[in-house]
Amino acid sequence: MSSLAFYIDKEKEICEEIIAWSEHTLQKPNPFYNNLPACPYAQKAWQENKVAILFKYEDSYQCLYSTISQWEDVFDLCVIVDMNFEKSPDAFHNYLDSLNDAISAGIFIDKDVWVMGFHPYDEANDFIDDQSFMQMVDEEYALIFVQRLSKLQESADKLAEKGYYDNYLAEYDAEAIFNKRAKLYRRLKHGDETS
Repeated sequence: MSSLAFYIDKEKEICEEIIAWSEHTLQKPNPFYNNLPACPYAQKAWQENKVAILFKYEDSYQCLYSTISQWEDVFDLCVIVDMNFEKSPDAFHNYLDSLNDAISAGIFIDKDVWVMGFHPYDEANDFIDDQSFMQMVDEEYALIFVQRLSKLQESADKLAEKGYYDNYLAEYDAEAIFNKRAKLYRRLKHGDETS
């Protein structure tokens, strides 16, 4: 088998694993989210082919930068599979947090983009059932999600009205992330951080 065929097969397996993980973990009704799925929009995005999956093998973040600066609304979500990820979960998440500040400041021109990630060494999240998911590949990888800030925040506001975040914000230390995203959204829409 050529090395190209090996990478193609491996990428196919990882894509299948991500889709299966989404079905198992994100798309089922979840009592922590007022019986809504952990990600209520995931199933529709997959069904409508609105999710792109890219692979990052290099130590550089150029793939991520290009995705941000060349964003087109053909997709609702771009998932970057980071095969050469930062080993420290804190450094990984801090970098993405700083990147959101840079996006909001106009470094990539388009300010209406949000990034977030999952790291393979993150602590388990009690609000999603990913512990019972059977992995399909042996390789470890991080995931970086890129999407429209406005679409994400406006969807979050609708979900908040349905009680989606009630348990999550009470039990899990995610309020800072939600508040920052809302602040950057207000800056995007109003030129400052006021409502």
